[in-house]
Amino acid sequence: MFEDKVAIVSGAGRGIGRATAELLAAGGARVVVGDVDAAAAREVEQAIGEERALAWAGDLTAEGAPAALVAAAVDRWDRLDIVVNNAGYTIDAPLHVMEDEAFQAMLDIHTLVPFRLLRAAAPYMREPAKRERDQGVEVFRKVVNVASVAAYGNAGQANYAAAKAGVLGLTKTLAREWGPLKVNVNAVAFGFIETRLTAVKDAESVIAVGERRVHVGVPEQTRQMLSQLVPLGRAGTVGEAAGAIAFLCSPWSDYVSGQVLNVSGGIPFAMGPA
Repeated sequence: MFEDKVAIVSGAGRGIGRATAELLAAGGARVVVGDVDAAAAREVEQAIGEERALAWAGDLTAEGAPAALVAAAVDRWDRLDIVVNNAGYTIDAPLHVMEDEAFQAMLDIHTLVPFRLLRAAAPYMREPAKRERDQGVEVFRKVVNVASVAAYGNAGQANYAAAKAGVLGLTKTLAREWGPLKVNVNAVAFGFIETRLTAVKDAESVIAVGERRVHVGVPEQTRQMLSQLVPLGRAGTVGEAAGAIAFLCSPWSDYVSGQVLNVSGGIPFAMGPA
C-alpha cells in the first residue's frame, strides 16, 4: 500500500508513533523515525531495518530542527510523500495554578512544531505536485496531524487543549491551501489510548524534554473514570491508533481531506461531561 512512499513520523521512538512507523514500513514505506530520544529512535530503526528506516534524533522545538528532520528524509530518499505530526507530551494542572512555561511548552510542541515541520516540507510536497498537475497526473500525498478529543475541552489541560485545538485549525486551513495540489490533510483526535502518558502515574513516571524533567501519567482513579467514559469499555491500543493514522496515509483516504477522525472508542468530542 505504501510502496515507493517516503514518510516522516515524529515522536516515533515509542507508543503510537512507533506503531505508526512500523505499520507504514510494513506496507512498503521508507520511514524517518524522528524522536527526542536517540536510543529509542535507533531501536525502531533497527527493528524495521536500516534499508527502510532512518533514525533522526533532536528536540523539534529547537530552532531549525523541523527543517533538519525534513532534510534528513530528502537527503536519504530524495522525496517526501507522508508527514505524520505525532510528537508531544502533557503537563497537566488546573488553569489557576498553571505557569506560563507549562502553557507555552504545549503550544510549542503541539502547534508550533507541526507548523514548522509542514512549512519545511512544503517545497518537497508542493513542487512535485505542480509538475504532476501540469502533466495531468494525479498523485496524492498525505499529512496527518495527531490531535485529541481534549481539544474540545478537558479539565486540568487548558494548555494541552488549546494547543490541540490549534492543530485542528492548522489542519483545516492547510487542507484548503494544499488540496488543489492533491495533498490530503487530516487530523486524528485520540481519546484514551494506552501509552506512557496515560499509564498509572508514579515517582518513576518521568520523561526528559530538553533540560526539563516532566512527570507523566495519570492517577489510577482517573484511569478508572476514563475507562467508564469509553462506550467500548476499554482504552485503545497503540496498534489501533496507528491503524487510524495509516488509513489517512493510504489510498483509501484519497477523497478525504480537512477532516478530524475521532478515534476514542465512542467518547464524543470532549473527554467528560460539559
